[in-house]
Amino acid sequence: MTTQKPSAKARRSAARLAAVQALYQLEQSGTPLDKVIAEFVHHRFGEEVEGEAMVEPDAPLFGDIVRGTRLRSEEVDALVTGALDSQFSLARLDLLLRCVMQAGAWELLANLHVPAPIVISEYVNVTRAFFGGKEPAMVNAVLDRIARERRPDEPRAG
Repeated sequence: MTTQKPSAKARRSAARLAAVQALYQLEQSGTPLDKVIAEFVHHRFGEEVEGEAMVEPDAPLFGDIVRGTRLRSEEVDALVTGALDSQFSLARLDLLLRCVMQAGAWELLANLHVPAPIVISEYVNVTRAFFGGKEPAMVNAVLDRIARERRPDEPRAG
């Protein structure tokens, strides 16, 4: 039996999911940034869950997202706040939902070689992994507003 190597796309998707989890852990625990990143890379990547081997995340992308989101947190938070509907505030969002939006906003801001529709789709999928309600649509709307502001000349999906 041969083991197929995960695609680069699957590894990038896994990196985004892991980055959101790491951002959540950073918010919850107050553990230093580099310690959380090292813990994920050395102890969580390649884990088995319920007997299934998880896709090994793209470690450089994971580190870029987590570091970038934290190091540019004021700018990222301002983008998310500006894109939220008026009845919502960043502070009142569910922490995990906030982490998804922050990571997506950072990628739209800094990871310019990835088209906005792909970034948005990836974080909508991350949201679906945790939420079953209207949250994926909310993430889509917020990240789309950020993309329209930060990347006005880039073509849109659909």
